[in-house]
Amino acid sequence: MPTILILGASSEMGFEIARKYAMQKFDVQLAGRQIDALRPLQSDLQIRYGVQSSVHQFDAMDLASHEAFYDSLPVKPDVTASIVGYMNDNEKVIASQDETVRTITTNFTGPVSMLNIIAADYAARKSGTIIGISSVAGLRGRQSNYIYGSAKAGFTAYLSGLRNKLYHDGVHVVTVLPGFVYTRMTAHLQLPPLLTAKPEDVANAVYKAHQKKKNVIYVKWFWKWIMLIITSIPESMFKKKKL
Repeated sequence: MPTILILGASSEMGFEIARKYAMQKFDVQLAGRQIDALRPLQSDLQIRYGVQSSVHQFDAMDLASHEAFYDSLPVKPDVTASIVGYMNDNEKVIASQDETVRTITTNFTGPVSMLNIIAADYAARKSGTIIGISSVAGLRGRQSNYIYGSAKAGFTAYLSGLRNKLYHDGVHVVTVLPGFVYTRMTAHLQLPPLLTAKPEDVANAVYKAHQKKKNVIYVKWFWKWIMLIITSIPESMFKKKKL
């Protein structure tokens, strides 16, 4: 059976992606900081879908541990999905150096560090798929979340460059831009229902994009046009808006 490694598997999106791939008969490696929280999912995947599942300690912020983490995997995955993410209130983030570092490291530096290692392995094997969950927040800086948004902008650019580089090695990279999603991370926000996806919507979109070798996807199609409008506003006008 093929194997998928899910980085940040303890998130709601991570859970749903794990279930989607197990349903498609992928063995599933669940990686996250809170491995005890992953064990019920591990058991459920094995019993419900008859696949192999394992849990692994992974901390995106502990860059020095990333190589040893990947080396420790008993089976190297065919697919890697990075679901790692962290978002706090922007005012709290800019007021705290620790929160600034946590936001940037969790959303950009940590995933890049880990995916660099995995990309090198995939390139050597001449096969593999990398799926990165980024954000529409990275398509234009806004006063309400520009630290988080700038980290995701960097991650989106990284995935684009990685896709370009690994294409010649037969490795595919998918960038996922979900828009609003109902998760614990967004629980404090009042999200518009029409524009907001469920974690299972993300999982379905991810699997479909993987199978069809899509490059960049929006989970809800209209986010593409919303962001086209937002990114088309001249800076002289945009800077005056409260977004």
